[in-house]
Amino acid sequence: MQFDQLKRREFITLFGGAAAAWPLVARAEQPERMRRIGVLTTAPENDSESQARIGAFREGLAKLGWTEGREIRIDYRWAAGDQERARAYAAELVALKPDVIFAAPSAALAALRQTRNVPIVFAQVTDPVGEGWVASLARPGGNVTGFAQYEFAIAAKWMELLKQIAPNVTRVAVIYDPANPEWKHFVPVMEAAAPSVGMQASFSVVRNRADIERAIEELVRGPNGGLIPLPSPLMLVHRELIISLARTYRLPNVYAYRYYPINGGLASYGIELVDLYRRAASYVDRILKGEKPGDLPIQQATKFELVINLKTAKALGLDPPISLLARTDEVIE
Repeated sequence: MQFDQLKRREFITLFGGAAAAWPLVARAEQPERMRRIGVLTTAPENDSESQARIGAFREGLAKLGWTEGREIRIDYRWAAGDQERARAYAAELVALKPDVIFAAPSAALAALRQTRNVPIVFAQVTDPVGEGWVASLARPGGNVTGFAQYEFAIAAKWMELLKQIAPNVTRVAVIYDPANPEWKHFVPVMEAAAPSVGMQASFSVVRNRADIERAIEELVRGPNGGLIPLPSPLMLVHRELIISLARTYRLPNVYAYRYYPINGGLASYGIELVDLYRRAASYVDRILKGEKPGDLPIQQATKFELVINLKTAKALGLDPPISLLARTDEVIE
């Protein structure tokens, strides 16, 4: 009898211990909740350059172990150069309560105006300290950090490049979209640089396709003109128009990014954008793993590239000097 009671007590103890362990096992087998990322960009969705950048960001996340549809859900919003739309989309994304928002380029400001709580990682911003977004590059503080591009002094390099590749240019038209506040910093640099390279600079505000056409038509009324569009989402959206008009009017032209000469523009000098977007994924990863954006230092672009479309140069009757071609990272023939 005592033996049976002992066996029964052992069985009850064993069963009770196993039962107590079951919830622990069940909890251990529960998958972690899917994390939510908002992506806000002022670029157009149906654009090869836009897709390449966001593709690099997604690739960066995948290499860090975040698979879309499994560990993460990504909500995309494409403003296509429309700042009002960017503000509306920023409000939509914040309302979804994401774990982090990735925003680029000027869309970062729209996101920041909507929330001081949701972490924001940006890419392709020039002066986050000067714009008052962060306290410093080393310790941003607040809810935003990311990957900056170049300093405004690069605008002088664009003018030097234009003069090197087209020595006969004496007048340069700089077109810019006032919705992108960076123009305020580029213009003084270019005004100061123009006389040193033997050029006179004029500046035209453009807000749409018609403005771009008007500004370029005004430029070609005089001789020896050249063209530099300041970078902005508007210029990205209308880059085919700008390149086409420059070709039609035989205007030497210089740009900030590689995708212009790749598509028929003359030359560009600037950062490697795809690399910047890929690197931005590392900060999204660190925030999802618990780090605070205010503790992550803002990083600068590390890869710059000079690109010349030699076919376009020949069509414009230009013969880039060997010394310039020797420094070129990519020559398109």
